[in-house]
Amino acid sequence: MKTIDIHTHGIGGYDIRTTAEEDILKIAEILGSYGVSEIILTVYSAPLKVMMESMMAVKKAMEKQKDISNPPPPFSKRGHGGINHPSRIIGVHLEGPFLNPSKCGALNAMTFIELTEYNLRELLEGFEDIVKIITIAPEIKGATGFIKKISDRGIIVSMGHSDATFSEAEAGLNAGARGITHIFNAMRGFHHREPGIAGFGLLNKDIYIEVIADPFHLHPKTLELIFRTKNPGRIIIVSDSVKETPSPSLPPFAITDTQGRLRGGSMTIVESSKRLIQMGFDKVVIMGCITTNPERYLSV
Repeated sequence: MKTIDIHTHGIGGYDIRTTAEEDILKIAEILGSYGVSEIILTVYSAPLKVMMESMMAVKKAMEKQKDISNPPPPFSKRGHGGINHPSRIIGVHLEGPFLNPSKCGALNAMTFIELTEYNLRELLEGFEDIVKIITIAPEIKGATGFIKKISDRGIIVSMGHSDATFSEAEAGLNAGARGITHIFNAMRGFHHREPGIAGFGLLNKDIYIEVIADPFHLHPKTLELIFRTKNPGRIIIVSDSVKETPSPSLPPFAITDTQGRLRGGSMTIVESSKRLIQMGFDKVVIMGCITTNPERYLSV
């Protein structure tokens, strides 16, 4: 059964923010060596030119992977023995630039721009075939109309980096959004008088939610709350891994900026799933969160 990570920026010293397809292929090799079958590489919010350079590197890497005359060779699985193949790159996830600056998290709020026809066309032109997911804050000006337009083009809209209320998140779903990006992180928190986008994500049976299940992004009791409350078929475990994410053979550590804010995940989806199972979560449910759930999410 294939494992799918829909939210990874890089790992082991390699990053999506590059112009070299070789760097992208190295990310795929490292993740593949630890049992991740398919990946959607997630592009940070940045000036449009920089985002497009990253997408071009991914597009070239995808073309190299598809070149049947030059298939990727198998390689030894580092530290595990045996033979494995690189993760298959199946597209990109644009985490921005149409987000709420008040919930920027580790992203650069200065790169967030207005959601307009012109900006959207500039970003997507030439990359329509590889963009699978776009994260949008549903409360920003004009968002619901654009969510419908983007969804109608076959691109999944995930809601995130958002200060949306419960009703604004519900409006995003009704406009066509299918997911919520790394629930509880970089979004309005749950309040007893305003459950917000996080409360909506937990309670709505249809919306998919990304969960970063490393030791740092969510308290164990928050993970318990998620799995006891949420429809298990709509939970997707993601790595949110970044350039500094260590190889899984090393102990995980919190990846933070100079102000102590988390910058990315510390474990692959395979390792974080093993962690949850060791914590006592149901193995069948957890494995569905990295296999059948993301596959169903992507089948639009």
